[in-house]
Amino acid sequence: MKQVIYYLIAGTRGGFARAKIIEAIRRKPMNANKLSKELKYDYKTIQHHLDILLENKILKKEGVYGGVYFISQLMEENIKVFDDIWKRFGNNSGKSI
Repeated sequence: MKQVIYYLIAGTRGGFARAKIIEAIRRKPMNANKLSKELKYDYKTIQHHLDILLENKILKKEGVYGGVYFISQLMEENIKVFDDIWKRFGNNSGKSI
């Protein structure tokens, strides 16, 4: 799981946006529309990153239309890995580590 988290956050162009999404959902689970407004990203961009995070079992979704996103149990178990990566990566304003 460590490699997956590292790749999704620090190894790809969209990693900074995905990390911001994870941080926002950690503070308060919400749907894609609310995430879009809070993070000031286009709705389709948010949806794209949410799909990637769901596919990689970082997030889980409750409900269908307007479904709310939560941090998955697997991610909760590995949250220190994310925190360590985000601590280094977040200070670089979206640049690869």
